[in-house]
Amino acid sequence: MFIESIELSDYRNYSHLHIDFHKGTNVLYGDNAQGKTNILEAVYVCSTTKSHRGSKDKEIIRFGADESHIKMMVRRDGIPYRIDMHLKKNKAKGVAVNGVPIKKASELFGIVNMIFFSPEDLNIIKNGPAERRRFVDLELCQLNRLYVYNLAQYNKTVIQRNKLLKDIDHNASLKETLPMWNEQLLKYGTELIIMRSKFIKELNPLIAEIHAGLSGGKETLSIAYEPNVSPENFREQLAKNQFQEIRQRQTLTGPHRDDLNFIVNGTDIRRFGSQGQQRTAALSLKLAEIELVKKIVKDYPVLLLDDVLSELDSKRQEHLLSEITHIQTLITCTGLDEFVNSKFRMDKIFKIVEGTVESED
Repeated sequence: MFIESIELSDYRNYSHLHIDFHKGTNVLYGDNAQGKTNILEAVYVCSTTKSHRGSKDKEIIRFGADESHIKMMVRRDGIPYRIDMHLKKNKAKGVAVNGVPIKKASELFGIVNMIFFSPEDLNIIKNGPAERRRFVDLELCQLNRLYVYNLAQYNKTVIQRNKLLKDIDHNASLKETLPMWNEQLLKYGTELIIMRSKFIKELNPLIAEIHAGLSGGKETLSIAYEPNVSPENFREQLAKNQFQEIRQRQTLTGPHRDDLNFIVNGTDIRRFGSQGQQRTAALSLKLAEIELVKKIVKDYPVLLLDDVLSELDSKRQEHLLSEITHIQTLITCTGLDEFVNSKFRMDKIFKIVEGTVESED
């Protein structure tokens, strides 16, 4: 799969932009705050309906405009797809595939598999568990439509159940409705736990092999899934925690409190690893994602690298660049030195200056 082109109207700092991409390596370079990341974000939004930054639609629309449009041409298994996205300030976005409107975001997943790698991802191991859960959710949502549905239903249930727990404080009789929400929590939460567990099991052999290569065979890396509760004792824990949940007025039991642990040579590197170990493990994680997508969908994903090279030392830069020569990659950076020094092939080069793009190939 690869992206042929993208067209933007009133998106961030672009009034209008059209770019034709190469199916190999595309380098977008320029000074900071010129709009490089905005292009990667638009590609990601058009593939997943969401910004990797967590931005709302109204924040993406160009200042002074009321709406924004993205049109992306994609080719997968030789079949062309046109994805049109219409972002509005105060309404839900409109999405169409090949001119046919879609009602659910899940209908878009599977057309383009996308992996986004930013400097923030290098801190995924040392930062809080919410970021690690987000990593799992973003990847599984692209690979499994059923996961998208279960996650959406689970999140809605947690919100409604939390509201109920707060209302019980003022109206004790509402406690009688709690079992209904417990059943919803159990139904969708159990599915999430099972799918997350399977995902980590599939990822582990891939990340172990990649990390061994990155560390010169000196380190063995594994990921441990740490569910807040198991499917077998979910119901029991809900009953056990009910008094505390009512007192704290929030749901304390379920996969929205899961975490991942990263073990290098038997050591928990979240707590005891060096920054170098944590960053190497994060790089291994992203490279393993690529291989897992290929294994599941029988094709490589599109890789978006947002100014990551400047955050890596020369050894890790070299390893990353050597691993991505066979897939379509969009890379942002401030200069071309890293590519020139490593003799890395750049199939297409774009210079970004204040919302304008010039092709230099």
